[in-house]
Amino acid sequence: MSTEIMGSGTAGTAAEPESWVAVASVKEVTRRRKLRVEVDGLAIALFHANDRIYAFADLCIHQDRSLAKGTLLHGRVICPGHQWRFDLETGYEEDQDLCQPVYPVLVRDETVLVDPTPRPAPAASGKECTA
Repeated sequence: MSTEIMGSGTAGTAAEPESWVAVASVKEVTRRRKLRVEVDGLAIALFHANDRIYAFADLCIHQDRSLAKGTLLHGRVICPGHQWRFDLETGYEEDQDLCQPVYPVLVRDETVLVDPTPRPAPAASGKECTA
């Protein structure tokens, strides 16, 4: 894979280079499809689906369950607690007013980098994403 922004980081351009943190190899994420990593004590769940890599806050906003232990199905990660289904692109759960925080992802030289600053929800969404 070449240098590109993937998954939750598709909007806009990459942030300043010092904010990106190397968290895993592309091979490690694609082989497992789900991987929990930590950045300065922050648990982040990485998901590989549709030839892209996505990053979410690992603990579900509903019941603090690890999303890395959830199920990937039809472009959503399903929480192992009460089966909330979060959209991989946006973090939205269509039946709720909250969404799961998502993080921009960058792939450079077969390394997955994450910007640990959550991407804000669009104002028009009416949903609140909290980290």
